[in-house]
Amino acid sequence: MPRAGLTPDLVVDHALGLIDDEGPDALTLAGVATRAKVAAPSLYKHVPGGLAGLRRLVAIRVTGDLAARLQQATEGLRGDAAVAALLRAYHGYAIEHPHRYAALPQSPSGADEPLIGAATALVGAIFRVLEDYGIADSEAVHAARTVRALSHGFASLTIGGAFQLREDLEVTQERLIALLTSGLRAWPTGGKAAGSEGG
Repeated sequence: MPRAGLTPDLVVDHALGLIDDEGPDALTLAGVATRAKVAAPSLYKHVPGGLAGLRRLVAIRVTGDLAARLQQATEGLRGDAAVAALLRAYHGYAIEHPHRYAALPQSPSGADEPLIGAATALVGAIFRVLEDYGIADSEAVHAARTVRALSHGFASLTIGGAFQLREDLEVTQERLIALLTSGLRAWPTGGKAAGSEGG
């Protein structure tokens, strides 16, 4: 029988703790089992698929957590204020959890419904902040890609230590936000149907 009190969610909690401390490459069943104080084979009772299954659950959790962060940050906001809040929240999550962010899948499998659901919520948070600009159809896809590229690029470069000059990084972020919101206000408002692509 599975150990009393241990659940798939708690196994993922232990996995995230290991990732936070040592990075995503350090994730192993043995490492998680040590944190959970169980034998490694017993994890299979809670996480089918072994390490691959655990990585999948971690990806679902991280994607869902980032989506929730963006949704909370932009709730009740509109237009430029919503876009600014989304970019700050995205960057903030990545800086607070750099190793978790590294475990975020950028191209989730279309056959994995829970992961696709989390990814859809993440991309949906971006599409929602574009609604007040009147951007629709295929142009909304282009705009969402632009927001994602800017958010991911800035976060990844920051985490990677690419910005070594002494100028305040928060000022750079404000410049990026101003550049993006200005561009969105001038963005074409319509285009050919976007089809099934989500971003």
